[in-house]
Amino acid sequence: MLTLTKVLIEFNDQSLTLEPGKRLSVDELFVDFNILKSEQQQRISLSIHPKVEVCLKNVELQFKQVYQAGEGIFCNGFQSWSESKEYDLSQSIPRLNSLARPYLKYYGDEYIDGIQRGKGHFHSWTYSYIRQAGQIRFIGSMLERTGFTLIEHDTQAQLLRVKKDCAGLQLAHSYPTFDLLVMTGKETEVFDTYFQKMECPPPFAPPLKGWTSWYNYYTNISEEILIENLEALAEKKIPFNVFQIDDGYQGKVGDWLSTKNTFPGGMAQMAQKIKAKGFRPGLWLAPFVCEKQSVIFQQHPEWLLKDEQGKPIKVGYNPMWKGWYYALDFYQQAVQDYLTQVLITVVKKWGYGLVKLDFLFAACIQPPPHKTRGQVMHEVMTFLRRLVGDQWILACGVPLGSAFGQVDYCRIGADIHLKWEHKMLRFIHARERVSTIVALRTVLGRWQLNGRAFQNDPDVFLLRENNIQLSATQQYTLMLTNLLLGNLLFTSDHVGEYSDEQMAELEELFYWEGRQVKNVLPIGNDRYAIYFHHQEQNYIAVINLSGDAGKIKLNAKMEVELEAYESMVLQDRLS
Repeated sequence: MLTLTKVLIEFNDQSLTLEPGKRLSVDELFVDFNILKSEQQQRISLSIHPKVEVCLKNVELQFKQVYQAGEGIFCNGFQSWSESKEYDLSQSIPRLNSLARPYLKYYGDEYIDGIQRGKGHFHSWTYSYIRQAGQIRFIGSMLERTGFTLIEHDTQAQLLRVKKDCAGLQLAHSYPTFDLLVMTGKETEVFDTYFQKMECPPPFAPPLKGWTSWYNYYTNISEEILIENLEALAEKKIPFNVFQIDDGYQGKVGDWLSTKNTFPGGMAQMAQKIKAKGFRPGLWLAPFVCEKQSVIFQQHPEWLLKDEQGKPIKVGYNPMWKGWYYALDFYQQAVQDYLTQVLITVVKKWGYGLVKLDFLFAACIQPPPHKTRGQVMHEVMTFLRRLVGDQWILACGVPLGSAFGQVDYCRIGADIHLKWEHKMLRFIHARERVSTIVALRTVLGRWQLNGRAFQNDPDVFLLRENNIQLSATQQYTLMLTNLLLGNLLFTSDHVGEYSDEQMAELEELFYWEGRQVKNVLPIGNDRYAIYFHHQEQNYIAVINLSGDAGKIKLNAKMEVELEAYESMVLQDRLS
């Protein structure tokens, strides 16, 4: 069990140290601090009640934690696309190359000050755990609506620090700061307890399979291309539920109610055609960003999120959007009115039953003085949930703690690439990079969220032979992993071009639907074992993400040999 040793609160020009479990009152504020303990759990809560307005600089809990060789530290990345996995103590989290930071820093946490980085330092958002000897030592926040929670492992100082992302917060009212669960136990039991105590409702939306336009056509879509794929899906009688239109239909990014001339019938008619073929229509939007050529940017510069110098913030650079793109200020009433019009039109008038809301992290990169990034993100997600109503939300590019219980489906990894790895983005250490291997590592790392926080979207599978540089072995590993660990399975293939062999492979893999995953264990060098139950049998899926072949020992009686990138399913006779 973690041992709490110090509580630090820094505000204005003062620094206070509290004794664990004790209240504290000074002239400027009162601190209420409680610890509830049981044999395997601690619940730690802390609230700050200012007597006058104060500026918070840091709120931090410190725990004594002895890190030992052979342990794995799970680090949850800042948002959906951020690489999230277990690290060996000898590893480190890479920093984004300094030359790339102006272009990519807002995608992750590179722009956030105060994070300890480098050798011996690991950091995680919302929750983290340490794996050893068949169980995990877990710490997780149940209060992300007041601010993101940063968990730092300092393996050299043998300390675990928990910090609230609240630097610069102007505080004039009571502030619930921490509500933490600290627990030791088996992985599934720990995550069950975590979400139960958080009172996070499990998703009501069902597992889905479907088609999305992005990973074949990208922004080069048209009504003709979509109808061709729609008819192929209906003809092949593949049991898909959803047909989702991704980026490329809109006039410009930000101008969501205007469409390209390649959609002469309009988006409402397109939704009707999708429904007529028996699929639920889905539509992609990035509600809080716009490109420079958009009407939004040109006619409403006052809507843009601005830095401390009053300049529009460049969120990132996307060649498909003709360069830099910018964030909208959620707290401008005109912005909320515009997005209300957009989403009501998409859901009510056009008839889309699933909306994929992307690049959501952009809404919280510059919070106002009286709010934290986490407060902004919580209010954004509540706003979106209210507008979409009982239709389905697929969130993407979102800090995951803000999506818990708020969305039906959520992307839990990076975009895959049409190759196994994007070498240039790997070279600059982009943790949010487009990459098949990074996507799969993160899907394997965040598998516990599926069916608890939302239905996991692990991204697409691809079985086609054209317009792709993934081998057949890599494609199989991609589909098997996503099928076992996700509840939203998309492809972008033109299924009308599938061979009989590809159709047979698809049907064979769909056999594993309805599986119950019991555990996922890293077994070294980008290799994993997925333990699951299906039709009264226990199985192990052995996943090799590495380019190295070799023997893998699963237990005293089971050893398998895998080729590079190969995966296979074995019956588990010892469970």
